[in-house]
Amino acid sequence: MSLSRSPSPVPSGGWSSPGLNINNSGRNSPAVVTGGPVHWESTAKMRHLGPNGYPSFSTHHQGFFTRHMRRISSSLPRFNNSNSDSRYAEKEKLGRGQWPGQNIPSVGRIRSIFGRMGRKLKLRLLFALIALLCVYIFYHSPLVYHWRRASWGGGGEKFVIILAANVGGGVMEWKGAREWAIERDSVRNKRQYVARWGYDLEVVDMSTKKKYAHEWRESWEKVDFMRSALRKYPKAEWFWWLDLNTFVMEPSYSLQDHLFDHLDKHVYRDINIYNPLNFTHPFSDPFLDDDARSPVGDGDVGSVNLLLSQDCSGFNLGSFLMRRSAWTERLLDVWWDPVAYEQKHMEWEHKEQDALEQLYESQPWVRQHTGFLPQRMINSFPPAACGDGKGGNHTRYHYSERDRDFVVNMAGCEWGRDCWGEMYHYRQFSYWLNRNPWERFKEDLIAVIWFKLTGKWVKL
Repeated sequence: MSLSRSPSPVPSGGWSSPGLNINNSGRNSPAVVTGGPVHWESTAKMRHLGPNGYPSFSTHHQGFFTRHMRRISSSLPRFNNSNSDSRYAEKEKLGRGQWPGQNIPSVGRIRSIFGRMGRKLKLRLLFALIALLCVYIFYHSPLVYHWRRASWGGGGEKFVIILAANVGGGVMEWKGAREWAIERDSVRNKRQYVARWGYDLEVVDMSTKKKYAHEWRESWEKVDFMRSALRKYPKAEWFWWLDLNTFVMEPSYSLQDHLFDHLDKHVYRDINIYNPLNFTHPFSDPFLDDDARSPVGDGDVGSVNLLLSQDCSGFNLGSFLMRRSAWTERLLDVWWDPVAYEQKHMEWEHKEQDALEQLYESQPWVRQHTGFLPQRMINSFPPAACGDGKGGNHTRYHYSERDRDFVVNMAGCEWGRDCWGEMYHYRQFSYWLNRNPWERFKEDLIAVIWFKLTGKWVKL
């Protein structure tokens, strides 16, 4: 007769059932219950039991150095202490303290370093190298110029700077060495500025010409040159006239960032804000429309076609801007009319400037499209111009180092002042303000240390 179940492995019979109580059971099987493990449990399971009979959760190799000892020891340098040549071991100590990695060439070391890098780190280094290379190529190649010039980029082709030069001397006098030096520095300054921002530069020759050969018409030709520039640059929108005795102090300022991106915040059309000529503004004639009788015209900054500044004596045309428009063509035609200079040349000391003031005073259509800028925004003066005779700095007219004014105009320097001295001073001062970190390091640290050691200044 076969048994219904296999014999019990316990010697005294019965089955090992820790959950059963033999005293309350109705039968003798299972007979004996032991607290420890049974003999037929696997040896592998017994290894994981602790002294108290419960499973142990601690690892066999505890500690960082215990688990990584082999990896750390294999990466340490190995020194050659072999005594293969005992004849020279004591005399020259060959091979003592040498590291085999010292004999590996640089290329091999670099390859080994890259070999130990992970794939993600290699990709990150590759992307960083490509980004740095693109930035370097962009800023050290003509790409940055074309980007700043393009209409879809910086929009530099919309701006033209017209610089007055005097190659062969004027009607009244010829140029000397100092005048040549002024022209050289002024032209170079404007060329560097337009090359940085992608603008066009038109250097006009204001030398003796037959159509300007009238002693009272010299300097009126700027109106004619403005008309010529409008025809020569059909894609340009704004034309900036600069006299020869001007210097761009801050070449890092673009016209867009400095002025045109926030034109509504800088322009004022109500001349009563600053009115040195005491014009009556606005017109009050009843036959005029509302815009002509308004102190701010139509109130739209987009309708301003002439931007200029006022100094202590009135309008100043050493630095002014004109926008391409039908109104501009009309103004230039009237401004250039021979009636203006032939009838008033004995009264108008400032020639074309006085003519524009007369047009502004008498013609409502001129006022409606004329806007004024703070003088120091495009036309700062040195302390000697519009000065009080004491060399004081007037905050409305004079250049301020703290505010880093954009342009300096040495207006009137030919009347009792040193034009070349002022040009040289502001040229050097502009260089000092706009030095790069390497130039600052050489001149503010190395040159100073050398001066303290030797007592002599050096130009590095």
